[in-house]
Amino acid sequence: MDFEIREDRGQAPGRRALVREREEYFRLMDQGVSSREACRIVGINRRTGKRWRNGRQATGSTRGAPPVRRPLPSGGPSRYLREADRIYIADRLREKASIRQIAAELGRSPSTISREIRRNGTLWRGKDWVYRPHAAQSRADARRPRPKPGKIGQNPELRDFIQHHLERRWSPEQICQALRARFPDRPEMHVTHETVYQALYVQGRGELRRELAKALRTGRTMRRPHRQSYKRRPRNIPDKVMISERPAEAVDRAVPGHWEGDLIIGKDHKSAIATLVERSTRYVMLAHLPDGHNAASTRDALIQTVQTLPPHLLRSLTWDQGSEMSRHKEFTIATDIPVFFCNPGSPWQRGSNENTNGLLRQYAPKGTDLAQHSREHLDAVAAELNSRPRKTLGWETPAERLAKLLAPAS
Repeated sequence: MDFEIREDRGQAPGRRALVREREEYFRLMDQGVSSREACRIVGINRRTGKRWRNGRQATGSTRGAPPVRRPLPSGGPSRYLREADRIYIADRLREKASIRQIAAELGRSPSTISREIRRNGTLWRGKDWVYRPHAAQSRADARRPRPKPGKIGQNPELRDFIQHHLERRWSPEQICQALRARFPDRPEMHVTHETVYQALYVQGRGELRRELAKALRTGRTMRRPHRQSYKRRPRNIPDKVMISERPAEAVDRAVPGHWEGDLIIGKDHKSAIATLVERSTRYVMLAHLPDGHNAASTRDALIQTVQTLPPHLLRSLTWDQGSEMSRHKEFTIATDIPVFFCNPGSPWQRGSNENTNGLLRQYAPKGTDLAQHSREHLDAVAAELNSRPRKTLGWETPAERLAKLLAPAS
């Protein structure tokens, strides 16, 4: 490469010459020329080149004149900050430009510039940030190599704890809360539930056994976006009372004893399990339906199930508009529990029950014969669901909440 060395004119260069030399110096640096060689070619002192590289203000004849700034970096947009961007940031910080002004000039978000200075800058004497672009580039390059070992993969104790509770069908969020409760003073044992999902779903990590993904609520080994809920047609149920007439105390969940119910259907719609969830405690009860799920069988199974509860926990039942509850008046006469019906296509009006049905699908998958589940097995499943800590209960279990309600009565 042929470069013209500046002639020694015996006097300090003017501003125009300084601009040309600065641009030439950085052009040589971009081509891979060392700083020492670039200074020799351009004809400047090595200290001057160092000041330019580190974003410090030049001294001498430029004092009092507008500061010299390197041109905006070119080459098209990039997802990551480049060395030219970092040099520009250092120059503008030297000129006391604001974070937002620098971001606007580079076409970046202000948070990107602020985060770059905090991550790759140096805190001088505990109060001021000193930003050196080439040192910042080195720090960024050192953090970039992939793949990086995750927190779960580096900690065998943490990995074993998560795997054990996934095998018990705990959700990642329940596991993360249990970690914080079990190890409050050990931050290396704290992770977010998204970290657990990443360890299960993201290929190449290998931090958790792949088959553990089947222990999640959905049983999927790949993530899938939410779909719009299925709209069911309303059924002609005689003398039905709509949810709008339900007592106000049932809405805010402050008073226990208000239940939500539904059926989960098995293969070919030939079998079913009735689910009941108490709105205040999220306590689950499962009704066995060995003889089908017509209106008479559902009525008898529900009557038998709720008779095990004290009267102060039997205030109302909210159901969807399924034909299995067409004999709801007979159920009310036998149990003194009024039944209220949701609006068509509105599953969120009994959201606790919908959530419970999703949990229950881990034990009774879709497309299987639900008649094979015995009364004893359903009781065991309900007990397991009621022993899981719930975020909405302050990480208490439904069984603990129900026990508090039963204690005064007993």
